Amino acid sequence: MATIAPVRPSPLAGTWYEGNPVALSRAVDQYLDRAELPELPGEVVAVIAPHAGHIYSGPVAGYAFAAVRGKSPDLVAVLSPMHQPFYEPLLTTAHSAYSTPLGKIPVDDGVVADLDGRLIASLGYGLARVAYDQEHSLEIELPFLQRALAGDFKLLPVMVRAQSSKVSQQLGMALADTVRGKNALLVASTDLSHFYTQKQALAFDTEMLRRIEAFSPEDVFCAEEQRQGFACGLGALTAVLWAARELGGDTVKVLHHATSGDVTGDYSSVVGYGAAAVLRTKIS
Repeated sequence: MATIAPVRPSPLAGTWYEGNPVALSRAVDQYLDRAELPELPGEVVAVIAPHAGHIYSGPVAGYAFAAVRGKSPDLVAVLSPMHQPFYEPLLTTAHSAYSTPLGKIPVDDGVVADLDGRLIASLGYGLARVAYDQEHSLEIELPFLQRALAGDFKLLPVMVRAQSSKVSQQLGMALADTVRGKNALLVASTDLSHFYTQKQALAFDTEMLRRIEAFSPEDVFCAEEQRQGFACGLGALTAVLWAARELGGDTVKVLHHATSGDVTGDYSSVVGYGAAAVLRTKIS
């Protein structure tokens, strides 16, 4: 059996985002600096961010991560879809750390094991561990976290293949129980509509963002079923919404929306990107 390297090497650096650490830091900082946030009353429990190449979705992702700039969570749970040909419903990394040009981020193996056990108890299966995956939607958020957050943190990486409301809700409940009492941040990685005209994308994305802002993971699923709005990270997004609600989140604020057409100038077939923050505004 081949030995798995402790650190997952980045398959994205130099293509999906800058491969040089100085250039990457500069690019991410510019996205963060340019975000014009509304007032965000309360504590940010979770953020929702897109996951295309930085030149396309970075201007929108900057809004999500600007909302937590300067924060110092000890643990960050990043939930993303799984686009690659792994077929288990829920997955995590087999490596002990992720690598980007900005350094290594250790995986919190104890927290991964805790979540795995809770999922086995509720669903009958847990997190399949995968090595050397090429999945972009989780890694693409990491340089933003490395530049926005003030201190070191450990990672809880979850990649979601299942697109079932039951699985998503159970994942959200298990995630909330796993991180409860910890100094943790949740991140949902998702793009919105894919390959519609700009006019169609604006209609679909407006409806999806409306349901997200209503803090209704149930209605977010219904939007997909009724083909009224789309999110490629549906399972991850709704799991984070369910978890954030369990952790006391009571308000979702959409921060920004754009499409790939706003970058390329081609509005005939675009991908939608949205950023949002989940807030705990009430003191229990």
